[in-house]
Formats: sequence, C-alpha cells, structure tokens
Amino acid sequence: MKISVHDKPVYPSYRILLLICCGITFLCCFASYMRLPVVPLYARSLGMNTAQIGIINAAFFLTAGLLSFPLGIVSDRLGRKRLASSGLLILSASSFLLCFGETFPQMAGIYLIFGIGMAGFGPTMMTFVADVSPPTHLGRSYGWYTTALFCGMSLGPALGGFMAQEMGFTRVFLIAGAIIFLDFWMLIFFMPFKESAHASGPEKRKTSVVVRNLFKNHPLMGCWLATLGGCFGLGMFITFIPLHAQNQGLNAGQIGLVFFAQGLCNAASRIPFGYLSDKVGNRSHLVITGLVGFALSMIGFGASENMSHFIIFAMTLGGSMGLAFTSVGALIAESVPPESRGPAMGGYNTCIYFGMMLSSASMGPVIQMTSFKSGFFITALIIFFLISLFYFLMKDASRV
Repeated sequence: MKISVHDKPVYPSYRILLLICCGITFLCCFASYMRLPVVPLYARSLGMNTAQIGIINAAFFLTAGLLSFPLGIVSDRLGRKRLASSGLLILSASSFLLCFGETFPQMAGIYLIFGIGMAGFGPTMMTFVADVSPPTHLGRSYGWYTTALFCGMSLGPALGGFMAQEMGFTRVFLIAGAIIFLDFWMLIFFMPFKESAHASGPEKRKTSVVVRNLFKNHPLMGCWLATLGGCFGLGMFITFIPLHAQNQGLNAGQIGLVFFAQGLCNAASRIPFGYLSDKVGNRSHLVITGLVGFALSMIGFGASENMSHFIIFAMTLGGSMGLAFTSVGALIAESVPPESRGPAMGGYNTCIYFGMMLSSASMGPVIQMTSFKSGFFITALIIFFLISLFYFLMKDASRV
C-alpha cells in the first residue's frame, strides 16, 4: 500500500509503519505504567504523606509538561527517531534509579528525570503517526495508536500491582527499566530513520512564526483546554486512587485490577471510536460527550466504598477517555498545517502533563483538609468548566 497524498511523505507501507509505532509505544507504556500504582504505595511505606506523594507525581508531570512543547519543535528539526530513542534511554534510567530512592527529595528528583524521558518520547511518536497517516485515516490511526498505548497503560499497572505484592517494590522498578531498555533497541532496529518532511528546505518557516500562529488557532486552543481538563481528572485517578482505595480496604493487587479495568475499557474503545470519529460530521461532539463521562466518573470515585464501585467507575472513565481523546488527537492533526504538527502535538502533551501535575500538586492538600470525596467532586466541577470553554472555542470552527 502506497501513500500518495499532498503534504505527505511517501512511505512503503502506512500499515507497517503504524504497526511499528504501536508496538514500540505499547512496550514503553507497559513498562512505564507498571510503577504508577506502585510508587505512591512505596512512598507511603517510606513515611511520606499524601501531599508529598502528590508532589512527587507532580514533579514528573511538571517536567514532562514544560518540555513537551519545545521538544515537539525539536522533533521537527532533529528528526523523530533521534528524539524518541533518547527519551526511551532516559525512561529506562529513571526506573532503575527508583531502586535507590529513599527520601522525598530523591523520589521527586527521579520523577523529574522520568518527565524528561516521557516528554522526549510521547509527542514525537504521536507526531510520527500523523506524518505517516493519510488525512482520511487520522481518526482510525489514532484509534489504533492509542489502543496500543492504553493496552500498555492497563496491563502495566495490573502486573505492577501484583508483582509489588508478591516480589516487593524494587523488583518492579528493575523489570520496568529492563523492558524499556529492550524497547530502545527495538526502536533503533525497526523504526525508519526518516527526517521530518518539513525539517529542511526553503518551505521551512521560522519557529516564532509557527508558534504565533498556533496560539491564534481557536480549534487548537479548544483541543488543548479539553485535554487539560480531562487530564486534571486523570491525574486524580493516577495519584490518589491508590491511596483512596487503600483507605477503603483494597490491597495492592486489587488496586492494580482497578487500573487494569480502566485501561482495558480505554483500550477496547479506541479502535471503534476512532472509526466513528472518521465518520461523524463533527468530532467535537464526541469530545464533549467523553469529557462529561470523565466528570461523572470523578464524582463516582469520590463516593466509592468497595472494589465493585471502583471497578465500575474505572470502566466508565476508560470508555470516556477513549471517546474524548481519540477525537482530540485527530482534531489537532487536521487543525494545523503539517509543518506545525510537532509543536501542536507537543502542546497537546504539555496539556496532558500539566493537567495531571495541577491535580497532583493542588488536590493533595485539599484532600488532607477535607476528604477524598470532596477532592473528586471539585475535580468534576473543574472539568465541566473546561468543557464549556472547549464548546465556545469550537462553536464557530469550520474544520472539525
């Protein structure tokens, strides 16, 4: 199958390149997310409180958020393969370093390194998907890509939780680091070394002009705000569900199953929602519906008292994420010119990590002063507010 469309590089096989990208991303997310439900419990076992655990996760989100946008620009100039491979090496190193973290400053510092690696890898691979996909296939391409991503995000925490219970915390970190290092070599051997189609030549525009135009793009701004709102809720799930569920009597293995249920529904919904996104006349309607489900899931988590409750709302959250974010990725890709996709996807990833960072850093003290139930309810209100901003920015957009 040949791709021959305007503004697209000609590759030997769109399907093969998408498969390579999906496989590499799956392994990276599988290994990286093995530690997500484990690190909060590990930190608590070392005597750290809820606010400190929130700040540890916030350190990762802050670094990843700050660097995703500039590294998106770098990926257009340096090339996708160089930046993605560097990100994987840093991710592997950060996982090994967790074995030596024993104090709050050490854990926060390691998570800063974790953020650098994810900022180099995540936006680069998302942009690569847009580079190789025909315009008519953007929704389904991101459906397949994000299915691989969230399969990794669902299986990783489940395995990590069980391994932590059976083998201890540090072995989880060692195995995760080894898998990511293997993934680095898979990327080196299988991902084509192809510069961005817009990395050179007289058509290349100044970075300042590209960035200025991005911030004038109302559909793009709406997508970034929608992402920020959804990921504010995702940060609550990642950071505080392990602690909230433990308070309700769930053990590490059961908490891993909660993460697995969310990730499984998230992954299973991506491909059908990707095809649906290519068929509907207005992708933004799917984004709004998904984000409303996001907000309702937050309210449900706050009221959860047993494992069944947590599983039900984890599944609701997963399906809502699949609906909203598959369409957001396609909306961004079609809302900007090809030479701006690197920074546009970088900004998207910045909003992902800033959203999670803001909830991790701000909601820990709120929960300590009030309760988990209040914290999740406030999160739902914030998501509803950002849904309204997305609606007004997209209302008059002609390319949705």
